[in-house]
Amino acid sequence: MGQHYLNTLFSPKSVAVIGASDRAEAVGAIVFKNMLESGFKGALYPVNPTHKKVQGKKAYASIEDINKPVDLAVICTRADTVPDIIEACGKHGVRAAVVLSAGFSEVGVQGAAIERTMLANAKTYGVRIIGPNCLGIMRTNIGLNSTFFKGNVKTGNLALVSQSGALCTAILDWAPGNDIGFSSVISMGTSADVDFGEILDYLASDPQTESILIYVEGIHKARGFMSALRAAARSKPVFVVKVGRHAAGSKAVMSHTGALVGSDDVFDAAVRRAGVVRVMSIGELFSAAKALASRHHYSGNRLAIITNGGGPGVMAIDHAVDLGVNVASLSEQTVEQLNKVLPATWSHNNPVDIIGDATPERYRDAVTICMDDPGVDGALVILTPQAMTNPLEVAQTLIEIASHVKKPLLTCWMGDLQISAGRAAFAQARVPTFSTPESAVEAFSYITDFYRNQQLLAQTPEPLSHRDEPDLEGARMLIETALSERRKVLSEMESKALLAAFHIPVASTVIARSPGEALLLAQQLGFPVAMKINSPDITHKSDAGGVKLNLGNASAVRAAYNDIIAAVKKNRPNAHIDGIAIQPMVVKPNGRELMVGVTSDPVFGPVITFGAGGITVEVLGDRAVALPPLNRFLVRELIAETRVSKLLGAFRHMPPVQMEALENLLLRVSEMVCELPWLKEMDINPLIVDEHGALAADARVMVDFAPISSDRYSHMAIYPYPSHLVANWQLPDGTDITIRPIRPEDAELTQEFVRALSDEAKYFRFMNTMHELSQSMLVRFTQIDYDREMALMAVTEVDGKEIEIGVCRYAINPDGESCEFALVVSDKWQHKAIGHKLMAGLIDAARDKGLKIMEGEVLASNHNMLKLVGTLGFIATTSEEDPAIKHVSRPL
Repeated sequence: MGQHYLNTLFSPKSVAVIGASDRAEAVGAIVFKNMLESGFKGALYPVNPTHKKVQGKKAYASIEDINKPVDLAVICTRADTVPDIIEACGKHGVRAAVVLSAGFSEVGVQGAAIERTMLANAKTYGVRIIGPNCLGIMRTNIGLNSTFFKGNVKTGNLALVSQSGALCTAILDWAPGNDIGFSSVISMGTSADVDFGEILDYLASDPQTESILIYVEGIHKARGFMSALRAAARSKPVFVVKVGRHAAGSKAVMSHTGALVGSDDVFDAAVRRAGVVRVMSIGELFSAAKALASRHHYSGNRLAIITNGGGPGVMAIDHAVDLGVNVASLSEQTVEQLNKVLPATWSHNNPVDIIGDATPERYRDAVTICMDDPGVDGALVILTPQAMTNPLEVAQTLIEIASHVKKPLLTCWMGDLQISAGRAAFAQARVPTFSTPESAVEAFSYITDFYRNQQLLAQTPEPLSHRDEPDLEGARMLIETALSERRKVLSEMESKALLAAFHIPVASTVIARSPGEALLLAQQLGFPVAMKINSPDITHKSDAGGVKLNLGNASAVRAAYNDIIAAVKKNRPNAHIDGIAIQPMVVKPNGRELMVGVTSDPVFGPVITFGAGGITVEVLGDRAVALPPLNRFLVRELIAETRVSKLLGAFRHMPPVQMEALENLLLRVSEMVCELPWLKEMDINPLIVDEHGALAADARVMVDFAPISSDRYSHMAIYPYPSHLVANWQLPDGTDITIRPIRPEDAELTQEFVRALSDEAKYFRFMNTMHELSQSMLVRFTQIDYDREMALMAVTEVDGKEIEIGVCRYAINPDGESCEFALVVSDKWQHKAIGHKLMAGLIDAARDKGLKIMEGEVLASNHNMLKLVGTLGFIATTSEEDPAIKHVSRPL
């Protein structure tokens, strides 16, 4: 692999500061001073047309006067000068710029026009821009500090990416006193060009960065953001702080960055699904990073607390309960072992109070015994400085324990002067330590959140289930008919027909347009019946007087018809009335009323909601949110997040509901969202679920025109598993082969495949002869983002076991129009046209994605591969950099 395309931005060998100055408080003066004092390891050029020297260094009137290559330009001049400066930089060969200046789209129409000109010039010359209106960037390992922050930054392994420059300065000012260091600091500003997604891509593969901290105000491109977030979270912990959690904050963000914020619970669902931990404050951000830096193995969220003071232990327990952290129940065997080593007055429970005179040995015994308990997933050890304690010796004892236990071990040394040496020892050994029990418990909760969210990240649901195929054609025709009639709200009959097309059970409904017709239809359906107004303009039918229930005879039906019409005309005089819907009363004595919905978030697109149903749904606010597509694992997570889930099991006299029916219905709703981009809103309320199944008693659907796109899932933030690329094939000898996109669960299959390759095959594919894939490579190869890459594998069965016999993949290049491919076939299965079949499928997938060129690098000695790609229309040329490599490419 070559260098990342943002390498000149983050690892420049030469930097020009345009607008560098001697005026003490000028931004250009502070930036240039920072560059000098941070010990930048490359060439540094101040650019100022009115000075011969700046801060003792020779100055240049313009970028053209430098007459040497410049990798990065840092621009500190007025906004109206920036477009011409970018053009001059482009002509000089500069490929990256950081624009600190304000006065662009964030200030109005005139600024937006300047920004458009700047971006047009940048695109013409291939210049990538961070900003504008940003603090700048830092790369501590090369001494790059192109910010106007006044202060020192310690080198570390955390990368900070922020949309707010002011928040960056606050964090940087706070960090040294808390022993926090950074590998990179990137202030995004308004993200006019380089966005979050591209920065995350770079940091995901950056060896200097172990964890990524993000401050988000708004998102411009949801698909790119989610795609990059998921890719980064697969390789290292990512933490997000997002503002705009409430409506007032969202308005402030809108005016600040011009980016859409979207619903906060939708953002929450998105980052969880991306395998990311969300925190609510800056302090929590660093607590979470500190906790995960120890990289202990996680297995659950049952916490044991060991303390030499009862009060702090109780404080920790209280906060654990508040955060949903399970307080571990100690086994009888653990209690017996503790009885042998602790004073008789110990607490005999969790928290384990080992009494104020606890020695290092007592701490060691208690912690070791608790960590050995299979019912304990991690431990928090608290020390308060008392006359008999030695904080440093206890710390050294715990450091020794932490070095060989697999479970998370967190510490809280309370106080200041007496415990400072112990805290310093923990920091040196990278054992997470905190000053209060509450912050330590929060950190443990982030560890559990991280690993739980990593499970969500690994889910790759298909858009359609393997059960009965839905009637997609019928559903699309129904929607197109409504839109052709300029209607966006489907009638109850149409809404239920749409659900039925996806095999969702619905209550049968008919429409009456007169009292006599209502009477006739009610008799046919059988009493008792329910009657509801049928109007595209009325969502809350009860509020309009448009619902009558449990109508048991003919006269009641006739009277109800007239009463409903009269009430609706009075309460909603402008509503269009299209008769009255009649359906049998759904009599389910054990039924629970639920609600399943679909809504369109302005940032993340369609989302699925689940919660308590009935007329109190908005008052109770019991809803959980998930981004589609869903599978059974994700559906169960969604249900479990609600309060109403506790009523779905056996409850008083009621038997448990049929959970499989509820899960299947949610999976069907996920299918609807994936396959119907016109679907904007949907309410199934009430959804009645009991021990016999689930039934949609009422439904309302809103549709709208969908953007025309070659990407069938362009409306979704997360790309579903591309099941339409699965193909079955048979070799001439009758061997059945399946070609399908790779899945995360194929990790073991892939590892066995690579192990079985000959040294020559490994060398041809990876250009080295490694024995097997590292864990990070295995994750990288099997947990892919189908929106930005594709991997097709050929599998067959041998002795009843599925084996991988070949794989090909492409990754889309930063230009968005070309992709790079790779192919390898098992030695035993070569010369059977498997490689040709795989590549043909890959070429088709790339073409369907809208890509224009496929290219790759092949060793000149790999004659079989060169011959194969030649038959597929690739043209081979010798690499200018290395004659041993052939560059092959073909148009799509």
